[in-house]
Amino acid sequence: MSIRFTAKAHRGMVALTVAAGLALGVAGCGSGGDGGKKPKTSASASKDDGSNPSAQEGTDDLLAELKGEDGLILRITSAQRDSGGFVTVSGELKNDSDDAARVSARTSGDETEIIRHGTSFGGATLVDSASKKRYYVLRDTDGRPLTTTGMPRIKAGASIPVFMQFPSPPTSTTEVSFQLPTFASASIQISG
Repeated sequence: MSIRFTAKAHRGMVALTVAAGLALGVAGCGSGGDGGKKPKTSASASKDDGSNPSAQEGTDDLLAELKGEDGLILRITSAQRDSGGFVTVSGELKNDSDDAARVSARTSGDETEIIRHGTSFGGATLVDSASKKRYYVLRDTDGRPLTTTGMPRIKAGASIPVFMQFPSPPTSTTEVSFQLPTFASASIQISG
């Protein structure tokens, strides 16, 4: 009986440790230390949260629009540098075709570690031509890419929010080329 109690207590402690680690990870990713800029992003996001999913289409915040396969369009609305040493690229993926579409598995890239975690934007890169450096999507300690993952089939005319996190180029670098397999590449401005 004491072995069962010990095993049960051990499982409880492991679950508590994992939950605490996840909570700290989420808090660490969300705190940018950019007090003046984060609330503006939240306010505009909550303003666009109405019943009209296409409210973002006409915004002036569009950094780039990349066309992909099967009528998919990636609209990048922000590339925000954070004091934590990373850049978060955010936007939306829209199905502009007349049929439902699924994101190609090729967007995950070709790294075994990322592919085993399912469909994602793990193949995305930022290219700093001036420094001649390429920045790959960040990964967590289990090898999962820090991007939108497990994307569903997107209905015709529908869109889903997406994000990707990269190591931050030097602060002197403000323009990079964004590349994602199966999509056209585009030049984007990093803010912050």
